[in-house]
Amino acid sequence: MTGRDAGAPIAPIDPSPVVILVRPQLAENIGAVARAMANGGLFHLRLVAPRDGWPQDRAWRTASGADRILDAATVHASVADAVADLHRVFATCPRPRHIIKPLLTARGAAAELRAIGARGLGCGILFGPERAGLDNDDIAAADTLVRYPLNPAFASLNLAQAVMVMAYEWWVAADETPPRRLLTHKTRIATKGELENFLDHLIEELDACGFLRNLPKRPGMVRNLRHFFERGEVTEQELRTLHGVVTELALGRRQRGRDEPA
Repeated sequence: MTGRDAGAPIAPIDPSPVVILVRPQLAENIGAVARAMANGGLFHLRLVAPRDGWPQDRAWRTASGADRILDAATVHASVADAVADLHRVFATCPRPRHIIKPLLTARGAAAELRAIGARGLGCGILFGPERAGLDNDDIAAADTLVRYPLNPAFASLNLAQAVMVMAYEWWVAADETPPRRLLTHKTRIATKGELENFLDHLIEELDACGFLRNLPKRPGMVRNLRHFFERGEVTEQELRTLHGVVTELALGRRQRGRDEPA
C-alpha cells in the first residue's frame, strides 16, 4: 500500500502539529482526514489502534490525492505510545467533563500550536473515535483541551470535519491573505481624477438631455449621483465602459433631433 507514485506532491510544512486519530473506525474517514490535513498544510498523521487495521485501500480512495500523508502515517498501540516523543498534547473535547485543564477554542489552539512549534517543541492533537470521542483516559494524556464554539443546539461534526476546522485555523494563523480585496484582473482601480472626469461628462449630458432641468432639485440629484459612484472602488475599465454608454446615449439623442433640453 505504501510508496505509491500517485497523489499530490505534498510535503511536511514544519513545525506543524501531529494529528493523532484515536481508535478510528472507518478507513474512509481516515482518508477524508488526510484530505482535510492537506488543505490546511498538515502532514504528520498517527493512528492509534485503528479498528480494522492498517493499511486499508479504502482510505486512499477517499483521500483525493493526499496519498503521501497516508503513506507516511504511523500506527501505535496506545495513546501513550503515540505521544511519547511530543512535548505538548492537545485533545479535542466537544462535551463538558469534570476535568481541570486549560480550554481553548480552535483559533486559540492554533495560535498556541504555532508558538509551541516556533520554540522547537513537538506537539500533537488528539481526535477521538467517530461514535464516542475521546474517553477520560485518552484526555488524561493531554495537557490542553480544545472545544469548537459551534451552534450549541447542533455541534455535531464528523471526524474529517473536526480535523478540517483545526487544520484551517492552524493555516490561517500564519496566513497573510487580506481579509478583503477587489479582483480587478487586467484593469485597475480608477483614480479620483478619472472618476471626476466621468462625472463631469455624465452631468454635462444629463443637463443637455433635460434630466436635470428641475433647478431647485438639481444640486441634490448631482450629489446623489456622486455618492453612488464614490461608494465603491470603480475600476478604470468600468469608467471607460460608462463613458461609452453616455456618449452613445448622447449620440442617439442628437440623431433624434433632441440636441438641447426642451
